[in-house]
Amino acid sequence: MKKFNKIPYIAFLLLFVSAVVFSCKDEKADKETILKGSASILVDESFKPILEDQIAVFESRYDAKITLIAKSEKEVVQAFLNDTSGIAVLSRDLNENEIKNFKLKKIFPRVTKIGKDAIAFIANQNTKDTLIALQDVVSFMQGKSVTNIKGLVFDNPNSSTVRYITDLAGIKDLPETGVFSFKTNEDVIKFVSENDGMVGVVGLNWLYQPTPTGKKYVSQIKALSVKGLKSDVYVSPTQNNIAEEIYPLARDLYIINCQGSSGLGMGFSSFVAGDIGQRIILKSGLYPIRTPGRKIIFINKASKDKENE
Repeated sequence: MKKFNKIPYIAFLLLFVSAVVFSCKDEKADKETILKGSASILVDESFKPILEDQIAVFESRYDAKITLIAKSEKEVVQAFLNDTSGIAVLSRDLNENEIKNFKLKKIFPRVTKIGKDAIAFIANQNTKDTLIALQDVVSFMQGKSVTNIKGLVFDNPNSSTVRYITDLAGIKDLPETGVFSFKTNEDVIKFVSENDGMVGVVGLNWLYQPTPTGKKYVSQIKALSVKGLKSDVYVSPTQNNIAEEIYPLARDLYIINCQGSSGLGMGFSSFVAGDIGQRIILKSGLYPIRTPGRKIIFINKASKDKENE
């Protein structure tokens, strides 16, 4: 019987395995670059509308498919740390413990500031009072009696709006009475539009860019002007007031990329922070981190008339 030669067989096997591994790597590289391939993005639900616009335009220009996963802030951060996605959009930067978590995996987060959003207080259209003092909101959250607030309505107990207001009030949990929470910003807008005396707390983006079903509810509510904790002036939540940094509840928006490689996260961050992405933010009613430039073309009328003769 002819002896089986193990050495050539082993060499062939190693060569085959190496070829498969490199082939898989090449295939993966072909699937995703900074402007090509597919990826998912975790997004704080408070500003879902503006990210939907950004993704739609990005996909129309490049061979890319981005899946948007909208959740509350706490859920986004938890999913982000659990590697559900390598890209997240939040209204805050990562804290020290979160950064440490990624560094242990040899991943160094890339943070890109893309614009400014704001938290808005809303009331039913029939409400006569259009003003609200931030100190009254803080006092109400602390369990104190406030005559002009019947109840506060939040989107989600784990949302960025809840975190912002509870931090402001110096409390850890929502009060058991007088405070209500639903699931989304649209739920809050609907509830406030149907209930007099309630004050809703929502992301401003939802007022400027409501869903088709949410438009009728937005038309039945009004945004309240807010007096800051150290101010005597009531300021409405407008794009101009956010730009001038006089609205007291403005907040920065960040894209945080922890893919650990040059993938779609890098390309999408650059796009949103670039000219087109910043124009989309500007048109949305929010405020871009960089004001897009405008080209002005001067035409000499005398020369133009002469050309037409």
